Amino acid sequence: MTDTLSDAALDQVFRTARTHNAFSGEIDDATLRRLYDLVKLGPTEANSCPARFVFVKSREAKEKLGPALSEGNYKKTLTAPVTVIVGYDMAFYDKLPVLFPHVDAKSWFEGSPEERLYRVALRGSSMQAAYLILAARSLGLDTGPMSGFDTDKVDEAFFKGTSIKSNVLVNLGKGDASAIFPRSPRLSFDEAARIE
Repeated sequence: MTDTLSDAALDQVFRTARTHNAFSGEIDDATLRRLYDLVKLGPTEANSCPARFVFVKSREAKEKLGPALSEGNYKKTLTAPVTVIVGYDMAFYDKLPVLFPHVDAKSWFEGSPEERLYRVALRGSSMQAAYLILAARSLGLDTGPMSGFDTDKVDEAFFKGTSIKSNVLVNLGKGDASAIFPRSPRLSFDEAARIE
């Protein structure tokens, strides 16, 4: 890869893209599958791909999600065309014989302390949530990531009896530009980075 993306593409994915608070439109299942097919290509530790995604789209699924939402996130989430629950699988290593087949990577994690598994699963699923946001923007969708929800309630409603825990929610749809706040400041390079 040697070509830089066009300014228009960089604007769409980063510079003019915003976190939205109000959504409209519809998203078909084919678009959600296309979205996942991009997300799954992003790198994770030992290709562990620990994120698990629930695309909350139906009224029944939204009603299950509703009680877990903070007051400020309730309306925008229930009216968004789709809300993605990005979870992390604490037993992610069970898939490693398929995902990382050239060595016995499962043995690197199986039987590890829960704290180590949690770090790998949470870190990887957080990376995959970021890939989800960038992939959605690349497909012309607006996003609204948030953490204002009760993870225990989401886990009970959507992941009960599994090794999956919720990490972050991401609303998807056509964003209403009139409902966004001015862009907040960012740290300059010299404040946040250094070259050694």
